[in-house]
Amino acid sequence: MVCNTIRGLVNLGHEVSLVSLNAKKHRHQQDSDDDELLTKIKYRSFDIDTSVSLFDGIRNIFSKSSSNIDRYYNVEFEKLLIRTVRNITYDIIQFEGLFVAPYIDGVRRNCKSKLLYRAHNMEHQIWERLAEQKGDPFKKLYLKQIARRIKRYEIQQLNKFDAIAVFTGQDKSTMMLYGAVIPIEVVPVGIDLPHYLPDFSKTEFPSLFFLGSLDWMPNREGIEWFLKTFHSDLEHDELRVKFYVAGNDIPEQFDDYEVMGKIFIQGEVDNGLEFVNSKSIMIVPLLSGGGMRVKIVEGMAMQKCIISTSLGAEGINYKNGVNILIANTRDEFFKAIRRCVADEDYCKAVGLNARRLIEEQHDVNKVTNNLVALYEQLL
Repeated sequence: MVCNTIRGLVNLGHEVSLVSLNAKKHRHQQDSDDDELLTKIKYRSFDIDTSVSLFDGIRNIFSKSSSNIDRYYNVEFEKLLIRTVRNITYDIIQFEGLFVAPYIDGVRRNCKSKLLYRAHNMEHQIWERLAEQKGDPFKKLYLKQIARRIKRYEIQQLNKFDAIAVFTGQDKSTMMLYGAVIPIEVVPVGIDLPHYLPDFSKTEFPSLFFLGSLDWMPNREGIEWFLKTFHSDLEHDELRVKFYVAGNDIPEQFDDYEVMGKIFIQGEVDNGLEFVNSKSIMIVPLLSGGGMRVKIVEGMAMQKCIISTSLGAEGINYKNGVNILIANTRDEFFKAIRRCVADEDYCKAVGLNARRLIEEQHDVNKVTNNLVALYEQLL
């Protein structure tokens, strides 16, 4: 997501610097395209460990602040940021996501640049929705507590910036409701379309797949629900399709869901786009979360037939049954999968319509023009 934003700015001739805070638990391989992009910008990175111990979890129960945010603050990284903004005069400094918001005060004190917050979602809503899904009263209470602390922090940050760019109209409305008075513009996810070129000669039909990082709780919750719900149907051929699960940080216990020749838990793949290209029907069984799902936008760009919950497709200007299939219950998912598995031409038509939607509304150059217009408004 950040790389596509940078690529769009570079394509338009802007000079870009990236100062990256690399959390240990999220550190994964870069592809060659990203490596090439880094040669075109000024790039600095800083590694921190954001993993949480059992003691940290217990201590968090009695803390008034949000440890989910606090663990991303590092004094040495703040010093690196301050040195950077003192040495180079920037027109715009863009904060990507809530977890780098703790550094705004240090940056603000040491430069006169305009500060923009690129909000990836309303973080507290993810935790509220996770809490709603829990039956265990202790887990529900704990997640609600996390949500309240993050919400308080999010609201406190809103007017510290000079402007906000959000992915969805829903997030803009929520921020205005919470008292944001600075400019807020909807700038959706943009992707570099020449990097997304499907090759149907390498696509297995029918095949069902999920791709996502399972260290993000909504992803893990959603795919666990799907595997538990449809394990028997896939195993006993009520759904005659092979199912592949790929992504980062898949727990070892997920191996128990494997069924020889039918359900494949593949873990991290070398090339995400090659994996997406090799399969035909993408599922996004998101039960909680928020913001715009980059994986859906990328899947649409690869002309995949996608079955998603309405929450998973939030912020995308889709037409159900035309460029995506929406399923919110077991029965709706079952019927959608059966329809897709039985009709390859229908799958291809949905995928082609999905690609056209991305070309119209999510081309990185068009999206970046809108982002640059917001920069110019600030300047």
